[in-house]
Amino acid sequence: MTDSQPVTGPAMSKSAARAMILPLALAQFIASYAATNMNVAISSIAKDLGTNVLGIQTAITLFTLTMASLMIPGSKLTDIWGRKQCFIGGLIVYGVGALLALVAQSITLLVIGYSFLEGIGSALMIPPIYILVTVAFPDIKSRARYFGVVSGAGGLGAAAGPLIGGLITSAISWRASFGLQVVVVAWIVYLARSITDPPRPGSKPRFDLLGAILSAAGLFFVVLGLLQSRTYGFFVSRKDWSIGGSTVLISKGGVSPVWIYVAIGAAFLLWFFLHVRSAEKKGKDVLLALRLFRSRVANLGLGTQFIQWLILQGSFFVTSVYLQEVDGYNAVKTGLLLTPATAGILVASAAADRLAKRHPQRSLIIAGFLASVVGMVLLLALVRAHSGIVTWIPGLLLFGLGVGVMLTSSVNVVQSSFGEADQGDISGLSRSVSNLGSSFGTSLVGSILVAVTLPAGKPHAAALGTLAVISFIGLILAILLPRQRGET
Repeated sequence: MTDSQPVTGPAMSKSAARAMILPLALAQFIASYAATNMNVAISSIAKDLGTNVLGIQTAITLFTLTMASLMIPGSKLTDIWGRKQCFIGGLIVYGVGALLALVAQSITLLVIGYSFLEGIGSALMIPPIYILVTVAFPDIKSRARYFGVVSGAGGLGAAAGPLIGGLITSAISWRASFGLQVVVVAWIVYLARSITDPPRPGSKPRFDLLGAILSAAGLFFVVLGLLQSRTYGFFVSRKDWSIGGSTVLISKGGVSPVWIYVAIGAAFLLWFFLHVRSAEKKGKDVLLALRLFRSRVANLGLGTQFIQWLILQGSFFVTSVYLQEVDGYNAVKTGLLLTPATAGILVASAAADRLAKRHPQRSLIIAGFLASVVGMVLLLALVRAHSGIVTWIPGLLLFGLGVGVMLTSSVNVVQSSFGEADQGDISGLSRSVSNLGSSFGTSLVGSILVAVTLPAGKPHAAALGTLAVISFIGLILAILLPRQRGET
């Protein structure tokens, strides 16, 4: 199934494996939690810091942009500094950022702590999580078990972020949420002493600074464009696009400025790939080797990852908006109603190793997409405005089970497609693709909810229907994955 020699290594005892996986899973949980919990506390934070809702939304956007832009450079540093050192260093940067956000008395300090330092810390600590799991466990089946734990922790953090954040904000303060992050990160740093980091083969590469700048700029503008779609729409601009609030560059009804941002990002990424190709011909170290894009298995696996995160974040977003706008739920009740989906993700992730022993990864990805599509169809068929909680459970549970099954399998397929020397590069690329999927999912859904002028509740159906269609595209990519040896 792989295009290069797979990662192999000595078997690890169960106690050593648990000691290693716990800090990795907790780190993935806290990073996913940070990406979603702020949304329920926007009004409280704005009032406390003497700013407006737009200022807090900007801080959240900058966190996403920082993390997405620096994920590939951050992963390359694992080859230079070492995976364990990069992981712990990222945690420390993240913890300092959370501490600054905890004591922030102005929007400026919140942006420095939350948006920049937590974003940089996430970009440093997330790639090593997946590299360490890949190099520490010798076969796909054992790797599936621990990818399941990490993926489950990430899914739980993303899904439970609004619920936990809402509860903490309501019971104590929004600051307590950052205080919780400081405590958890300190605990993770303590636990990380038990992590075993096998020596990386070969010499340490030099850091490609120009490549890092170009890739970061490209991803920054692409993600920024996707996020701007919530304001301007994807195709036709819903409002004037101006500079400084006075000079109108695009009038309402013109082409959405989203595509200007995306075009700028695409230009930087093209420049990045031309730079890498030129540097490789000269035998220089590059940020991201172009050979990674020659693996059919990895390319298809990355495609499934992109769509999985798109439908996960998109579906959670549209469900949350529906519950709050149509049914009048608050943030806490919304988080509680999403519990079936969260439970489905956790159950499927916990069963990842058993499923991997019985079924090929390709089959699990296909089954996951099928389950997710059926879950969306059940939501469309059963849920009506102000309908009972029981109408939500079948669709959300099946959707969560499907996502939990295929997230783990796709990560396993992608990471296992390359040898140990390429784990830093492929991990950063994989996380960047997942971030793009998440950003595109919420942006697409947000744009549909505003653009579709139908009776109450129907825009949400249009958004969910669109996500179901995109899931079918993911299913096709999964079917195109090459069969593994021994698969019938």
